[in-house]
Amino acid sequence: MRVVVLVPTYNELEALPVTMDRLLQAAPGVEVLVIDDASPDGTGELADAMAAADPRVSVLHRAAKEGLGAAYLHGMRVALERGADAVVEFDADGSHPAEAVPRMLAVLAQEGRPGADLVIGSRWVPGGGIVDWPWHRQAISRLGNVYARVMLGSAVQDMTAGCRAYTAELLRRIPLAEVRSQGYCFQIDMTRRAQQVGARVVEVPILFRERELGSSKMTPGIVREALVSVTGWAVGRFARAVIDRTRRP
Repeated sequence: MRVVVLVPTYNELEALPVTMDRLLQAAPGVEVLVIDDASPDGTGELADAMAAADPRVSVLHRAAKEGLGAAYLHGMRVALERGADAVVEFDADGSHPAEAVPRMLAVLAQEGRPGADLVIGSRWVPGGGIVDWPWHRQAISRLGNVYARVMLGSAVQDMTAGCRAYTAELLRRIPLAEVRSQGYCFQIDMTRRAQQVGARVVEVPILFRERELGSSKMTPGIVREALVSVTGWAVGRFARAVIDRTRRP
């Protein structure tokens, strides 16, 4: 498979070299597309230097900070234009384990069942977990995932996970131009859309770690967006179910 790993960045000058080194050691056959949202700390320039030194690395410079979802969507479109067979999402901050990438790709590449269209590196399946997060952040993540699962009728345990691998075929089936979500909400949105088009989703356990360098991008607004959006999607889902039921003879 031709694999493109998307690494969105905004002020990740300290963390990016460590993350890239681990990633390319664990999965030396992948291509990495760094998507920088005009980081004022020089992350984009550092990524350019990495690309000049390693042909596996390229950089997509964006004009301004527009959010995680917009960065990933832009990267997905570029990866598909380049002929990628699989597209991986991977955080620049060191929280995702690099060794998870070849494991996820191995599941994605299997022919037939139990192969997958979308493989999620999950914190909330047996064998997965979180290291060095305070209890309140773990509680928010757990409760948010439970709420999303119940409201959207999904069996996926970690709908907000950002370490994941898609087949290019699945991304072409999802109407990416209609996705407007950001942050946690983007991952939930992409999961529900994947399931709506009949994708087979497989979760593999990962140990998620608190970032080692730099500062977190999490804000209360990101949590609110997820809560409001999931509630709206759920209302729409229930309304469609009621309409379908009334139309049946």
